[in-house]
Amino acid sequence: MELLWLWIILGVLVVLGIFLWATYNALVTLKIRVDEAWSDITVQLKRRLDLIPNLVNTVQGYAAHEKGVFEAVTEARANALNAKGVKETAAAENQFESALKSLFAVAEAYPDLKASQNFVELQNELVDTEDKIQASRRFYNGGVRDLNTKIDLFPNNLFAGMLGFKKREFFELEDAEMAQAEKPVDVKF
Repeated sequence: MELLWLWIILGVLVVLGIFLWATYNALVTLKIRVDEAWSDITVQLKRRLDLIPNLVNTVQGYAAHEKGVFEAVTEARANALNAKGVKETAAAENQFESALKSLFAVAEAYPDLKASQNFVELQNELVDTEDKIQASRRFYNGGVRDLNTKIDLFPNNLFAGMLGFKKREFFELEDAEMAQAEKPVDVKF
């Protein structure tokens, strides 16, 4: 009878060990996917930030008196380059996108600039990079969703914390139209 209990206890320990092994490996796999996806985002954000000095120089050649806009873009670019972590990067990107919109608003006032081959090429590069950022962001957020779900599911939630796994934050940028709708209209006379 004692031998039977020993085998039962040993069987339970083996099953528990296999479960922990499988859970740990699944969580590590998801964590690596999320880390890889974040790396993809940072590469695309850096690519976009690298295009900005050329864009500013091109616009500056046509609209040198728009110094405040150029300074805002340069400051926002510096903040985006120095951002660490998901939350700080998202905040910096929101600021950067707002400054970039101001730069394009300035460009709208100069038909010669909009027709410039250099400006058109830079604008196309930015559009392409924005598409890649969106794709990377979707991939990252999908990986975060999967990792967070795995961590929250029972019985994984009992062991994930003990194994050193924590939930990750989604990379969410402020929707420009929603942000504009929430801000009061600026009326000047």
